[in-house]
Amino acid sequence: MKQVAPFYADHVGSILRTKAIKEARKKFEVGEISTEELRTVENTEIKYIVEKQKDVGLKAITDGEFRRAWWHFDFLENLDGVEGYDAEGGIQFSQVQTKSHSVKITGPIDFTTHPFIADFQFLKEQVGENHVAKQTIPSPAMLHYRGDIEYQPYLDDATKFASDLAVAYQKAIQAFYDAGCRYLQLDDTSWSYLCSDEQREVVRKRGFDPDTLQETYKTLINEAVKYKPADMVITMHICRGNFRSTWIASGGYGPVAETLFSQLHIDGFFLEYDNERSGDFAPLQYVNRPDLKIVLGLVTSKTGELEEAATIKARIEEASKIVPLTQLRLSPQCGFASTEEGNILTEEEQWNKLRYIVKLANEVWGD
Repeated sequence: MKQVAPFYADHVGSILRTKAIKEARKKFEVGEISTEELRTVENTEIKYIVEKQKDVGLKAITDGEFRRAWWHFDFLENLDGVEGYDAEGGIQFSQVQTKSHSVKITGPIDFTTHPFIADFQFLKEQVGENHVAKQTIPSPAMLHYRGDIEYQPYLDDATKFASDLAVAYQKAIQAFYDAGCRYLQLDDTSWSYLCSDEQREVVRKRGFDPDTLQETYKTLINEAVKYKPADMVITMHICRGNFRSTWIASGGYGPVAETLFSQLHIDGFFLEYDNERSGDFAPLQYVNRPDLKIVLGLVTSKTGELEEAATIKARIEEASKIVPLTQLRLSPQCGFASTEEGNILTEEEQWNKLRYIVKLANEVWGD
């Protein structure tokens, strides 16, 4: 049977930046090379990692997010009405803080032109016909969660803000589809924050009720994907934070499971399940659609050591008692470089992890 996305062996998307990318970005920042020269380096390195992904056996191929500094801000600040800016401080993780940056909403949100469309077209050209080019973008909930609203009409009418944001994403999804994208992933940390007692308190301090926010994001995301073409797969990755191998949130999926798995109109979920912070598989009881795919992030992207094969297979078997094995998939728990700094492991360890996932998936599900 022909596999369709998400694949039995899949990955979240971001890849450790190569030495050439890091050096070129440093030179670009101080004006030593032009935008065109930076893009030439990016093109070369993306071609390299496209072939590496094919070599390790992956069917879904990304550009590693090599043209981005952040997994979310680069996309969001190129929407109409959104601007990036240097914030007073970075995002606090368990042991470290990111560099200072954020986004603000300064006008009506819309999607007209966006550099990610040309970036995807380049990727698709390199991927070819025998693999699937996968595009990753932040969920619309991330602009709502992270964006500072300065546009007065949105301060006056939160419903208008959410409505315009959903329409912008409808246009974005169609634009990617028109560019040839058939596999799109929405990355989202807000749902994991709603699973964390500590982060739920942070949400309250920001003036939101966590349970009401859950309903807001459900409506926002469902509206965003409302007109998704039938032959386009849209998945969502739920992340608990991934920066320099550290994290933000802890807590199982229980508080949001029914909404996520029973009420969101998403084709598949990439779920972090690499350690005890993610909880058990019990929340998967709310998976009540036979077409919904659950990608188990049982292999960590935070360290280079390979997990025991028997342990991974046993956990897949455990999950299959709740969700049929045919609906399950395997991946790393997150990307290897949610920001350009990357996690603390080597490129060789990264490729070994991905090769290992393909091997395990073949043993569990067959080729």
